[in-house]
Amino acid sequence: MSGLVTHKGYCHCKAVSWEILAPADLFIDECNCSMCDLNGFQHIIVPRSRFTLLSGKDNITTYTFNTHIAQHYFCKTCGVESFYVPRSNPDGYSINFRCLDRGNVKTYSIQPFDGQNWEKFAGKLTHLSKEA
Repeated sequence: MSGLVTHKGYCHCKAVSWEILAPADLFIDECNCSMCDLNGFQHIIVPRSRFTLLSGKDNITTYTFNTHIAQHYFCKTCGVESFYVPRSNPDGYSINFRCLDRGNVKTYSIQPFDGQNWEKFAGKLTHLSKEA
């Protein structure tokens, strides 16, 4: 896991906090699907083994829809979705870059992802939750 640093993040009220192992130079996908477009989610997808929930397990509520594969986790107190298990990567987590503490971020770039055409483009994300 060389080249990886610990990034911490949290919801608005900080009742739910977590950390991930990811590069200091981040590539973020900004999706325009019906869910992400409404809530402004900017994705950093990591393998499940690189995500640790630090606090708030009992303060999380889950929302699913359509195929019920994606597990959207929201803080019961402030309502923020700071991470979730995406349908494209059920073996990983997608972290909302907007909820990430930027202290260990060296650089980042945001690229658009066409989630409105999910079936056509979802395969471009599947490698992100695989161990390198």
